[in-house]
Amino acid sequence: MHLACSTVFHSSSEMLSVDIFSLEGLFGSSHRALRITSVYLVHTNHPPYRSIPCNRVFSPPPHLHLILADFNLHHPLADPLCSFTDREYTLSATYLDAAFHTAYYFLNTPGVYTHFPFDTISRPSVLDLAFANTPLSLFVSSWDTPLSSMCSDDLPIVVTLQSPVMMLPPTMPPLALLDWLSVREALLDCSFLPCPALVAANALVRYFDISSTRLATLLTSHTPTGRPSPRSKQWWSQRRSSLRREYHRMSRLSRQDQSPTNWDNMKDARRVYFKAIALAKKAHW
Repeated sequence: MHLACSTVFHSSSEMLSVDIFSLEGLFGSSHRALRITSVYLVHTNHPPYRSIPCNRVFSPPPHLHLILADFNLHHPLADPLCSFTDREYTLSATYLDAAFHTAYYFLNTPGVYTHFPFDTISRPSVLDLAFANTPLSLFVSSWDTPLSSMCSDDLPIVVTLQSPVMMLPPTMPPLALLDWLSVREALLDCSFLPCPALVAANALVRYFDISSTRLATLLTSHTPTGRPSPRSKQWWSQRRSSLRREYHRMSRLSRQDQSPTNWDNMKDARRVYFKAIALAKKAHW
């Protein structure tokens, strides 16, 4: 594959983009261009209180777009266990809402820290956020922090992009296997925000977002995960596995002893098996 790159300078020095072009298409698709944008937001004393407004950060280009940003902002979607003030939530929600309204997907794993202060007083946090627009989201395989920091308080972030054909199925937490006895103490120790006294729209949304994300993160962290086979089907069940075994057993018997009774039993088992598959597909789709 032949690639060509060009640098795109923006009106603000805290924002820089690199365009990558390929005539053969990227990730085995017809998309020929990918833009990677680096954003660093600086505090300001005037609205929007950051150096770059959200509408300039999330300005969708006509091709694949990946945004890697140090927003210097805290949001419950990225750091569900952090405590937030109303001002912090309002400011960060402005950028996250702008991302969702312009069809950008949030790539961070909730609760995975990216910023580790050098002092021993401050807690780790999530300041480095990654977003992909809708066309690029199909090619995002993973977001991870597998590397250690050398001389910075921010961890290197690895975003893996590849063709969907080569991707493994995502890990699926089997919540039915959750050990409620082991998670009970964690649930009792988990602190939630008090219910807002005044039922205002912003306060209610903030309360629900923080509480639900914090609870979901806690439950998922105590749930075993498994990666299904690429050939697995969501509509399959143990009952259909038993019906398949019975059908194959009767089929072998009918081939070994070609009596009318064995032949009729094989046809009955086959009819029940394929009918169960058809009903499962219909219910799932």
